[in-house]
Order: sequence, then C-alpha cells, then structure tokens
Amino acid sequence: MSDIEIHDDRDKGLLVARDRAPGGDGESVGRIQYFVLDAPQRALVPVHTVVEPQHEGKGIAGALARELYAMAAREGVAVAPLCPFVVEWAARHPGEAPSVPDELLVDAREALAADPGKW
Repeated sequence: MSDIEIHDDRDKGLLVARDRAPGGDGESVGRIQYFVLDAPQRALVPVHTVVEPQHEGKGIAGALARELYAMAAREGVAVAPLCPFVVEWAARHPGEAPSVPDELLVDAREALAADPGKW
C-alpha cells in the first residue's frame, strides 16, 4: 500500500486512491463517494466504494475506509456508513470504526433520499 496515495476532494465528495508506484502515472485506482451531513449532527456519509478491476484484491478499498474513519476522527465527526462495503469494513474493525446511533443512519438515509444528487 506504500504506492497508494489517498486524497480527499471534499468539494466533489470523493476520497480518491491514486497509484504512486515508480513509473506510474498517478491514475485513480479507487474511491469512496461520500457527502457531509450537517444536521442534526455533522457526519461523513459514505455511499459508494469503487476499486478499478485491475486493482482489486490489493487492500485499496480497506485503505480508503480506514482513511475515511481517520479523517472523521481528526475532524471530530461521526461516520454514518450507507455504503455496504464500508458497513462491512466497520463491522470487522470496531476499534477503528466507532458505531453510530441508528438515528444518525436514518438521518443520513433521509438526507440522501431528499437529494439523490449527493452521490
């Protein structure tokens, strides 16, 4: 994973993994699409995770999920995962992925339903 660089593009709601291997071109190899829920509680809400087929099985999706939770911790906000991959990753890594109240997940789903353009 040392050849992968993860960058947060908050304006686009993307956490992007780029290939930084020697001779590589910095291509995007994976991403988590998310939005920021502002109310009733601020949270990062991942809705979709994608890893390019030629890069699957290298731990990229897990690295992205780990960075999303680390980012949330640095910002002092929760993660309300709606993305099935992130939900499963969080269940396997409870020490890195604090659980959230069901109400926050309901709020995140409602925010997404009210504005499907969030992803």
